[in-house]
Amino acid sequence: MSLFIKNVNWSLCFALNILKFAGFLVPEKVNGFRRIVALAYWFFWFMFVVGIMTIAQFGDLVQVWGNVTLMSETLYLLFTYFVYIIKIIILFMKRKEIFDIVREGDEELNTEEREEGKAIIERPVVPEISAFKQINSSALYISIRFKLFEYPMDVTKSPAFEIAYVHQNLSVMLVAVTNCSLDIMVISLIAVCRCRIKLLQLTLGNLFQDIDVDGMRLLSDDDNRKVAERLRACIIKHQAILESGFQIRTCFSYSILAQFTVSIVILCVSAYQVGEVELDNKLRLVFMIAYLLSMAVQVFVYCYQGNCISEESVEIADTLYEMPWYVCSLSIRKTLLVMMVRSRRPIELTAGGFATLSLECFIQDYVEDQPLLLTECDTLFISAKFPQNTS
Repeated sequence: MSLFIKNVNWSLCFALNILKFAGFLVPEKVNGFRRIVALAYWFFWFMFVVGIMTIAQFGDLVQVWGNVTLMSETLYLLFTYFVYIIKIIILFMKRKEIFDIVREGDEELNTEEREEGKAIIERPVVPEISAFKQINSSALYISIRFKLFEYPMDVTKSPAFEIAYVHQNLSVMLVAVTNCSLDIMVISLIAVCRCRIKLLQLTLGNLFQDIDVDGMRLLSDDDNRKVAERLRACIIKHQAILESGFQIRTCFSYSILAQFTVSIVILCVSAYQVGEVELDNKLRLVFMIAYLLSMAVQVFVYCYQGNCISEESVEIADTLYEMPWYVCSLSIRKTLLVMMVRSRRPIELTAGGFATLSLECFIQDYVEDQPLLLTECDTLFISAKFPQNTS
């Protein structure tokens, strides 16, 4: 078992190694006594980072019960820890599938030898992930650190005060780093899938390379056979990409749903309370704004990546249509048509099956029933059909 997890995508490699050293990503091939040690290590860091703080938040909630303002601030962090726990549990349960997705993506990216393909691999949404990592981890750390935790015990005296102070700082820092790594892992897996789609588009664009294409005549039998072999390899890669997208949706759908649910509630309540906070209370104002920013960034990045992978998966059909399919044999044309029809069904990532991750999902107001806007003719018709009783 190697100490570091090696990966082509540096952001995914960073996230996986952080989660491994934090004990949350138990290696797949660990058996016997080493597995017991790994599980004990996982449980220790789980309690140190999130277990004790969750218990402390419950105690704090009991102490401030009845004060709506303090209860809302405590529930912010308590809900955040609940989502954090759900992510860790899903990561532990789905670690085999996650390693399979990572391994499959690495195999394809490592075997890429074309200069255009290497250029695609070297720029898989690095600016987006870097910006998310910096903004989200900083905002989350600031927002949590401004909220002083209350332990269900007296920690005002030494050495309990020093222990509680060190525990708070270390746990908050680890929560910010590991929670950001959990999100970066999901985003990076989506980025790898997007990278594979672009590589497939590049392969399809070079399907007729070194073949003399003349629009006035059909290809020869040898050329048709060569194109058919290349097309078969592309279909296999396309099917593998679709399965990888389905695995990503299966592994992280419910964790994204939990993240969305808590984020939407916190966004609504925080936006309301920001307007209620007095300007001279700068501590609470910074806490609210930082938390609001952190939740908004988390929701936006998921929706943005889901929107990108859906659009790029559909663009495969456009790439197929732009090829000189009219010079191919009838069987190849039928195969291309089937592949185009399948490509029109995008890879969709969902939040528990309730919402599809897209920019439209991010900006919509979640209001199902909108009032009907009646035209002037409709108004006159209704007035004539159902006259008002003026008596």
